[in-house]
Amino acid sequence: MPRPVRFITIEGPDGSGKSSQARLLGDRLKREGFDVVVTREPGGTRLGEQVRDIVLGAGRDLDARADAMLFSAQRAQHVAEIIGPALAAGRLVLCDRHRDSTIAYQGYGSGLDVVEVTRLQDLATGGLLPDLTILLDVPVDVGLARRMKGPPADRNKFELDDGFDMAYHERVRLGYLEMAANGGRWRIVDAVGEPAIVAESVAGIVLALV
Repeated sequence: MPRPVRFITIEGPDGSGKSSQARLLGDRLKREGFDVVVTREPGGTRLGEQVRDIVLGAGRDLDARADAMLFSAQRAQHVAEIIGPALAAGRLVLCDRHRDSTIAYQGYGSGLDVVEVTRLQDLATGGLLPDLTILLDVPVDVGLARRMKGPPADRNKFELDDGFDMAYHERVRLGYLEMAANGGRWRIVDAVGEPAIVAESVAGIVLALV
């Protein structure tokens, strides 16, 4: 990695434990003395939280292109308002989902042109790329079972709507694995095990690089 690791993203298919692992990693980094901003997408800003309500809840009839553009719009604001200033101030940024989620879900999953979706992310982020992306990988059936066993309020259209079936989630997972196969900023962590064990694997990767 040619530059210091300051911008870390956690990605993965539904039920891979991203939010929990982001929280655990953020706590670990703070204990280690790092000045870290922990944030999420969609979310992180007022616009992001409004978009989150639309795309994950009420927006069940949205076209995939509308989904991609809404996710990207909140991302542009997130970079401008939270991520960019924190990085400029020398802080560490840890984000639960970022640009690769839109490429995986609306590109590979929904069938939009992956190259075009990637260009949209370049526009939304001003060309900003994470320094390190942790892919929490789980088989689709394991991840969806976790989501369905969790609190009903945590489920969204990607688990509840018939249009997002097993085949859709398989395409998302394979898209992630295809992106991660390029190496570079990507590290793959098997997220099937107990959260504490997964957290140690994630922390080991991150602490070795920051």
